[in-house]
Amino acid sequence: MEIDTNKLHALLGVMVNELGAAQNAALVTLGDELGLYRAMAGKGPVSPTELATLTDTKERYVREWLSAQAASGFVDYNVAADRFELSAEQAAVFAIDESPVNMIGGFQALDAVYADRRKLAHAFRHGGGVSWADRCTCMFCGTDRFFRPGYKSNLVANWLPSLDGIIEKLERGALVADIGCGFGSSTIIMAEAFPRSQFLGIDFHAPSIEHAAQHAKQLNNVRFETAGAKDFAGTGFDLVTMFDALHDMGDPVGAVRHVAKALKPEGTLMLVEPMAGDSLADNLNPIGRIFYAASANTCVPASLSQEVGAALGAQAGQVRLSQVLNEGGFQNVRRSAETPFNMVLEARL
Repeated sequence: MEIDTNKLHALLGVMVNELGAAQNAALVTLGDELGLYRAMAGKGPVSPTELATLTDTKERYVREWLSAQAASGFVDYNVAADRFELSAEQAAVFAIDESPVNMIGGFQALDAVYADRRKLAHAFRHGGGVSWADRCTCMFCGTDRFFRPGYKSNLVANWLPSLDGIIEKLERGALVADIGCGFGSSTIIMAEAFPRSQFLGIDFHAPSIEHAAQHAKQLNNVRFETAGAKDFAGTGFDLVTMFDALHDMGDPVGAVRHVAKALKPEGTLMLVEPMAGDSLADNLNPIGRIFYAASANTCVPASLSQEVGAALGAQAGQVRLSQVLNEGGFQNVRRSAETPFNMVLEARL
């Protein structure tokens, strides 16, 4: 094959950027773990010595870390003063946990991706999957931390109001099930906003449910149970929610069919899924790139570890998701809201 030099140089430029990103991903999680970003937030320009003193770390390591962060554009560097500063925008991404654009959780989940690489390689070669329960524990923390800021920013303010009549029901007092709740962030956010309603968080991963229950101790309108999406107990729900969970399930149609039986006839299923177009070509963009990679590393292996193993993937798109919802008994499906990272589908019987 004859090599086009211009194309080769362009690809090599991309790869240089990729190697830098991969190396710095580890430094981002390290900076979070050691409190380096948080110590810089709002402090103005700091020297490596000052930051090391603030965080009880060693200056030489901190200087090299700061240099790598500056080269990445994650912190600013003043050449004349030889000092580093975390801007307000950088702090929103790296230092402020409640910021809707905090991205640390995504980096934290990468620890699990690399820790579990051999399990994934085995699945690629021999089939089967990698169960959620068999993942490195930082996957659970990172996933919750990545999605929680977006839920806090959008769930009560935008997503629930986009559903027909749901806010009125929640304010009067409704019964809600949150399927695949993980650490319970989505469940707790709703329970805090609507104290007259009762919320049940359900997940098949028992350690996550234990974690969720600990965080909800002060709330008397929420409880958590370990159960699967196809066999959780209870009926008469006004609202069932699934946040970034359906595409991970082995049998999404079976899960939706069970939800249809658990809802009141006039009830609503709110499905929150990763933003995606309906074809590969639609998703060849930076957001699709993230979600396809996450899907190959985590979502598809999780589904293939379960019965049926539908493996929808994190870029299933609205058309495919609507087919699943229709097959599960929901004939009325519409997109009610969206963000750059998520689409919200309202499904009714």
